[in-house]
Amino acid sequence: MPLFIILGVVIVLIFAFISMYNGLIVKKNNVESAFSGMDIMLKKRYDLIPNLVETVKAFMTHEKDLLVKVTELRAKAMNPNVSADEKVALNNEISSTMGGIMVAVENYPDIKANQNFLKLQDSWENIEEEISGARVYYNSAVLTLNNAIEMFPSSIVANMMKLQPRMFFEIAEVEKKNVDAKALFGNN
Repeated sequence: MPLFIILGVVIVLIFAFISMYNGLIVKKNNVESAFSGMDIMLKKRYDLIPNLVETVKAFMTHEKDLLVKVTELRAKAMNPNVSADEKVALNNEISSTMGGIMVAVENYPDIKANQNFLKLQDSWENIEEEISGARVYYNSAVLTLNNAIEMFPSSIVANMMKLQPRMFFEIAEVEKKNVDAKALFGNN
């Protein structure tokens, strides 16, 4: 009788291990799939950056450091050897830098009136909306994986699999700030 109990406990533990292992694999694959979808949107963003930089470069004389920075970040992010977490960090920085460029554009009425810039700005806004949707899906998948990696008993299996928590794709600090309507409309 005790042999059946021991055998039953071992079988339950084996099934629990297999279930946790498979669950972690599914969660890891969901994060990779979500990142892949977001990566497609980010590629669209990368393709638009040189056009935006070229369009505003002729008008913006004092913000050259922002233009150089966003170009450098784009080059780093497009490197195929960049890990997913590094790409997320670079894209968080790209969002922040592009936010700075878009704010600087407000000081240049000639840019705001340029038809090429207006088309590019519209494309940029559409891509940012797509990235925002992909970001929500990716962060949800990351949260699910990170919870499984950190919670007991699946943390034991995750540690055996050498799984590490993933980085969230965050909103740039510029985007988190409240809009100042007075500054936006030029009222003092």
